[in-house]
Amino acid sequence: MKRVAGFVLLFVAAIVPELQAQSWKIQTSGIDTNLRGVSAAWTDIPGKTPEAVVWASGSNGVVLLSMDGGKNWKRLRVEGGETLDFRGIRAIDQKTAYLMSSGEGDKSRIYKTTDGGSRWTLQYTDKRKEFFLDAIACETETKCFALGDPMDGKFLIVETHDGEHWARLPTDQLPMALKGEGAFAASNSALSLGENDDLFFVTGGGERARAFYSPNGGQTWSWFETPIRAGDAAAGAFSIEAKEGKVLVLVGGDYKRPELAERVAALSVDKGETWSLAEKQPGGYRSAVASVDGQLFVAVGPNGTDVSMDGGKTWQNSDPLNLNAISVLDIFDTWAVGAKGTIAKFVNPKKYEVENRN
Repeated sequence: MKRVAGFVLLFVAAIVPELQAQSWKIQTSGIDTNLRGVSAAWTDIPGKTPEAVVWASGSNGVVLLSMDGGKNWKRLRVEGGETLDFRGIRAIDQKTAYLMSSGEGDKSRIYKTTDGGSRWTLQYTDKRKEFFLDAIACETETKCFALGDPMDGKFLIVETHDGEHWARLPTDQLPMALKGEGAFAASNSALSLGENDDLFFVTGGGERARAFYSPNGGQTWSWFETPIRAGDAAAGAFSIEAKEGKVLVLVGGDYKRPELAERVAALSVDKGETWSLAEKQPGGYRSAVASVDGQLFVAVGPNGTDVSMDGGKTWQNSDPLNLNAISVLDIFDTWAVGAKGTIAKFVNPKKYEVENRN
């Protein structure tokens, strides 16, 4: 079920007066977990109107699923994964999803379910200590990528083209990682898929915060230095949004000093070749950013949410809720997760009946 782009202006006009009010409606909280993965999709049930299906994941082996747009939630069990930190999840529909855990060695894993989470198949892991997965992204049910920290001096990127078998992409074209450089597994959004075969990821933890770009699904790479705060193990670029063509928006900062609001958001209008800091910065470190409609962007972090109405150029604080990650299904279905099992939905303050005009 799709909503046409013509709804966007109506939605944006409706929320502008409300930006200083609560932006999120909490759907569930109080679970003993720090949720860092969230992914929404449409249900695909013959004869029934599609609804938003939302998958969420976090520490202590927690995986949650709502089949009715967040009204009810079911906790799922991953056999053998009861103590894992599930930092990433990617939904295909109500039955199929990929799940990624982060941790040293075989604590980093990729699972898949095709029956709504009743059973999970372990598809990829590695016992080497330096193996550490940071993010997972999917273009289709069978085509997905996962990003890991450097191994043998170069970042690890694995892919599947059949939805079952994973293999490491060639590293010949990847530059060497800088001292201390890595990707952050804070929100499952250090890796982003763009148009066609565009693939992006961002880094930090060292002297620079860099953005990497491949125009051909990871076969060749370019990298660009960004103006995001760097120079410390806790600082860098944490999240990149690449679904708006040449326009890229990224956020980050220093997660140990989340109140620092300088050099935490930047944008590029040429696929990363040049970067500029946002004219008005968010209110501190932000772990995730997502585009709602190409002009409306949402960024979240431990000390609140910021909204940009102009494609990432300026940001306005809208909510103090502590959140880690975002998933946008459409302009009426934007979801976020955070500490203490919090799951929230971005509020559209008014309800409309809009005629579908093509």
